[in-house]
Amino acid sequence: MKIIILMSFLFSGSAILAQTNFPEINKEIEAGNFTKASLMIDEIIKDSDLNSLEEYELNFQKERLERIKLDFQKSAEDILEFIRKYYPDANEKTLEKWEIDGSLEFKIIDGKKLYFNRAHANLFRVNKEAKKQKEKIDGATLSELNKYLSTYIPQAVNESKELKNNLVKKVIHKLNYTVTVEPNAVPDGEIIRCWLPYPREGHARQTNIKLISVKSDEYVIAGNENPQRTIYLEKTANKDEPTKFNVVLEVTNYTELFNLVPEKILPYNKESNEYKLFTSERKPHIVFTDEIKNLSKKIVGEEKDPYLKAKKIFEWMSKNVPWAGAREYSTIENISAYCVEKSYGDCGIKSLLFITLCRYNGIPAKWQSGWMLHPGSVNLHDWTEIYFEGYGWVPVDPDYGMQDLENEDEKYFFFGGIDAHHLIINDDYSSPLFPAKIFPRSETVDFQRGELEWRGGNLYFDKWDYNMQVEYE
Repeated sequence: MKIIILMSFLFSGSAILAQTNFPEINKEIEAGNFTKASLMIDEIIKDSDLNSLEEYELNFQKERLERIKLDFQKSAEDILEFIRKYYPDANEKTLEKWEIDGSLEFKIIDGKKLYFNRAHANLFRVNKEAKKQKEKIDGATLSELNKYLSTYIPQAVNESKELKNNLVKKVIHKLNYTVTVEPNAVPDGEIIRCWLPYPREGHARQTNIKLISVKSDEYVIAGNENPQRTIYLEKTANKDEPTKFNVVLEVTNYTELFNLVPEKILPYNKESNEYKLFTSERKPHIVFTDEIKNLSKKIVGEEKDPYLKAKKIFEWMSKNVPWAGAREYSTIENISAYCVEKSYGDCGIKSLLFITLCRYNGIPAKWQSGWMLHPGSVNLHDWTEIYFEGYGWVPVDPDYGMQDLENEDEKYFFFGGIDAHHLIINDDYSSPLFPAKIFPRSETVDFQRGELEWRGGNLYFDKWDYNMQVEYE
C-alpha cells in the first residue's frame, strides 16, 4: 500500500475570528448588513495592496458571514409552528418575551429577523418555564444516554473499588466511519482532499489502535505529536456521483477513575512551563474578561483549595448551564464569553467555559474531544482535563456533569473519572492539521467530523455528510 507525503502549506486552516481591521466593515457586520459587508470586502481585496495573510483573513470573514446565514434560516412562523404544540395561542409577541430573556436566539440579517435553526428546540431546554410546559404535554422522559449511565456508573465505581484498579470495564470499539461528498460538489475529475478523525495514543484509557481498512490506495496517518489527529485521503470526483471516504478501525478503551483524595493533592509548581501554559489566556476563546472574573467570584468566592475550586465550578455548571444545540463554532468570536452571555451551550461551549474558569483560578485545564460511543447514543463530544499535582491530568466532563445518583462517588463520577465510551481524537483545539490545509477549516475549533477541500476552496458541512457505525466487544 502506497503512503503519500505532502508538503506543509502556509496556512493551517485556523483563521482569525476577530473582526476585521476595517472599522467600516465591522460596523456593517454589527448592524447585520451582511451583503453590504461582503461587497465591501470584495472591493478592498480588489483595490488594496494586501499581503497573503490579510487577504486570507478577509476572505474568511466573508465566508463566516455565509456560515452564519446557514445557521440562521428559521422565520417566526417556523418557530411558532413548533411552539404551538405546547403554547397554542403563541404569537410573535410571545416570541419577543423569549427573545428578551435570551431563550430564543435570533439575528437581524440584511433587514430580516431570522432565528437559529435549533432555537425552537433549544427553548424547551434552556427556559425553565417552557421546559415544564413541554413535560406537562409530553411527559417527563429520561434520555437513552442517562438510562445507560444510571446502570453503567454504579457498576464501574464498584468494579474499581473491588479490583483496586482505576482502569475498568474494558471495551473494544470497532469503528466504521464514512464521509460522503454530494454529487457535483466539485467538478468532474478534480481531486478532493479529505482529513478524517483518527484516535490518539498516549492515554492509559485508550490503547491498541488498529487500522483495519481504508477505501484508498494512498493515505497518511498524522503522527501522535499532532494534538488533532487525522488520517488523510485523496479521491477524484466523478460527475453525478457521490465521493465516499471510509476507514474501519479498532480501539480499546477503559473506564478511568482517579478516586481523588483532596488531602493527597500537592501544591502546584507555579514556575513550571506547563503550569504557566495551562493557566494562561488563549485568545479568542479563553479570555479573562470582567464577566469571567465576576462569575468566578460568584462561584468560587474566597476558596483557596484548587480541588474545591474546581469542584465548585463543576457543580455550578451542572446546575446552571443546560445543554443546548449549538451554532457552528467558527461563527462564534469568543466561545466562553458566549456561554456566559447565553447561560447555555453544547458540550464544547461548556468545556471552554469550564477551562476558562479553571485557568483564571490557577487550575491547569485543557481541551479533550472526539466521540461519545455509548450504545444508542453515538455522537460528537467534547470534555476537559484538569491537572492536580500528585495525580496528573484527570478527566472532567462538565457537560455530563453531576449525575442524578445518590452515592457520592457515582454522583461526581465525571469529576475525575470518565467512561470507556469517550473516544479521544483531540488533546487540544484549533491546532494545525497534518498535512496542512490550504483553505479555512469548516470547524476552526474542534475536529471530529472531518475536513474537506479541493483546489477551488473549502467544502463546508452543507456539501457532505458523515456516518459512524460502532460495534462493541
